[in-house]
Amino acid sequence: MNLRNGWRFAFAATLMMSSAAVSQAAEISFLTHWGPDTVALLDAAIEKYEAANPGDTVTVRAVPFGDLLTTLRTSGGGAGGATIAGIYDAWLPDLARDKLVSPAGDDIAADTKANWPAGVVSAASVGDSLYGIPNEIDVYALNYNKRLFDEAGITAPPATWEEFLAAAEKLTDKSKGQQGFGLINSWAAGVLHPFASLLVSNGGDLIVDGKPVLDSEAAKQTFDLYEKLITSGYSDPAMATADANTTGPFLDNFVSGKTGMIIMANWWESALKAGMGDAFADIATAPIPVGPSGDTARSISYSWMTVVNAQASAEEQETAWKFLSWLNGPDSGENGASAMGDILMSMGILPSRTSDVTAFGDRLASDPFLSGYTETLADAKPFPVVLGGQEFSEALQQTLEAMQFGQLTAAEAQANAQSDATEILARNAQ
Repeated sequence: MNLRNGWRFAFAATLMMSSAAVSQAAEISFLTHWGPDTVALLDAAIEKYEAANPGDTVTVRAVPFGDLLTTLRTSGGGAGGATIAGIYDAWLPDLARDKLVSPAGDDIAADTKANWPAGVVSAASVGDSLYGIPNEIDVYALNYNKRLFDEAGITAPPATWEEFLAAAEKLTDKSKGQQGFGLINSWAAGVLHPFASLLVSNGGDLIVDGKPVLDSEAAKQTFDLYEKLITSGYSDPAMATADANTTGPFLDNFVSGKTGMIIMANWWESALKAGMGDAFADIATAPIPVGPSGDTARSISYSWMTVVNAQASAEEQETAWKFLSWLNGPDSGENGASAMGDILMSMGILPSRTSDVTAFGDRLASDPFLSGYTETLADAKPFPVVLGGQEFSEALQQTLEAMQFGQLTAAEAQANAQSDATEILARNAQ
């Protein structure tokens, strides 16, 4: 008999022998999009939790990112549905509206509000109710290849859009199959978040007070910037395909030195290191260049959280919140960090719990790749969390991709984007 089955047997025997009513611990499941190496770390944390909580069992199911939301929506509650799921904050309003996720109890909510930044807590909430325990936070920065910069005679990363376009021109060499700046297509967040980061660094916004503002002057300048990159040949759409695991030409071309600059999130550090080996030393990070209507370098930020299935049984929900409280708490990891913090840092992802930031402070400050992101965090603008957010993202993705492939001008793309967003947000707000 293995140890886990031994715990179950002993616990069942206790129930049979006792005349008092004893609640049986629940078997729960955790749905994630993490890869095998990260799931192995989660499994190790689960073993530690189960050792301290005999009778509780947690199983992990991993699906590709592209299937995560669909799986969460279609699996439902009960035995066939995951008790816990990791979700992107933009999905929360729709999931809460559809009563697929459960609000946290008062104790969990109070602990979360005390130990996470207010903006991160807000992204995990709908109205006055907290629906998830936050974990990772992601921001964007300019990644660039120092070797290619040296070869092109560029002495410093671009701080303005004017310098950015000049660098993109110098880095573009069609005879070598080299592009100055890498755009992304075929992946909604990958397409939208770099565009949004340039927009907010130009003083603009996607949505204000629930209304789209893609008809602003700042947005016009951002669409025009994209058109310039594309029509000048500084960005090649054939080199841009990617998915949420950053597999495909987008990663391959940056890893192989065929792309001079990109705008990407901190979490892809592990993919870069794996692909580049020693050549990773050529990669540096810098703030998003400031546009003509901007006043400081800014980035879009977004967060992830773990939520509990509202259709699970009361017993399963109680055990799920107990496990999540432990997983994200300061006693589950090493040296004052949470087990979740340890897992996130293994992927180069910034944890959001205040005590985790403190526990990993030296590493965050000394890692030249991650420090380029932590420096931008204070001025980042959270991606808007609204009803219909995923539909909005996918519509803007399609518009930006149409620009990439020469199917829309900048002016047409801006008009389409504002019109689509207005319809989508108004319909979902009803």
